[in-house]
Amino acid sequence: MPDQLPEIELEDSGSKGRYLLRGPDGAEAEMTFTKIGEHQIIIDHTEVPDAFRGRGAGLRLVTRAVEDARAAGKKIIPLCPFANAQFHRHPEWADVLKQ
Repeated sequence: MPDQLPEIELEDSGSKGRYLLRGPDGAEAEMTFTKIGEHQIIIDHTEVPDAFRGRGAGLRLVTRAVEDARAAGKKIIPLCPFANAQFHRHPEWADVLKQ
């Protein structure tokens, strides 16, 4: 059985924030975002170190942002190429994608 990824943490610093997975060796996978007003966020960067590669860490980070945006009635602008690609692969996320 593969080892489980840690829980996703959310760091919110006002106008910016990040979703974070911390590895036992100190590695961090992160997805950063910028808030635009009260109802939109821009996903601007996703970084997954080698320690997390092939384990779905990046997808988990984007999925968490989608779930949080949906719950808060926000829209997402995926400027990050990885996040943008995930939105194209997940048409069920269209309700939170800023058109």
